[in-house]
Amino acid sequence: MESPPIDTTVTETQLIEESAEFRELRSSFRSYAFPVTIGFVLWYLLYVLLSSYAPGLMGTRVVGHINVALVLGLLQFVTTFAIAAWYARYAARRLDPPAAAIREARGAVVHAPREAAE
Repeated sequence: MESPPIDTTVTETQLIEESAEFRELRSSFRSYAFPVTIGFVLWYLLYVLLSSYAPGLMGTRVVGHINVALVLGLLQFVTTFAIAAWYARYAARRLDPPAAAIREARGAVVHAPREAAE
């Protein structure tokens, strides 16, 4: 049985991925996403570990029937929405303009989600 021929032609996608502009865009995304993700995971694990190993602290009442565990649990939601809003702002300022420039420079047919919805 013969194997299929290997296609060695460079595609448009490969050209874009190898460009300096795309590498800079990817680097900009990673410089935001990785630290924020690590920070959030550590924050979540702190909550889980405190719940498991410090029940006295987590059961401490703050006001009325509201304890530290409830406050920290609600802060998990606040943190999630804050990170989402922060990312949307970061992407609009630092990621979307270079991505649009790459698309325009390469004459890409692919449109940004906002452009496709219009």
